[in-house]
Amino acid sequence: MKAFWTYTLARFAVFAVSFGLVWAISSIWLEPTNITMIWVLLISLVVSSVISIFVLGGLRDRLARNVQERAARMTARIEESRRAEDID
Repeated sequence: MKAFWTYTLARFAVFAVSFGLVWAISSIWLEPTNITMIWVLLISLVVSSVISIFVLGGLRDRLARNVQERAARMTARIEESRRAEDID
């Protein structure tokens, strides 16, 4: 579970930084309106996604390994339960 929260918080941090930068850059040339903020939000989502692909690869791999190990343990428990039922 720690890997999940680490990755999630890292994604939020990357998004917050990219949102702040895009907002700061856009406020230089554009006046802040609702439409501008929507565009800033959309651009920030795309930028943070691209950055996360490259920067957070290690965290994502660790999370994937955690999920895979957990699924393997659950599958093993289910198979063990099935074998125990077959013996009875």
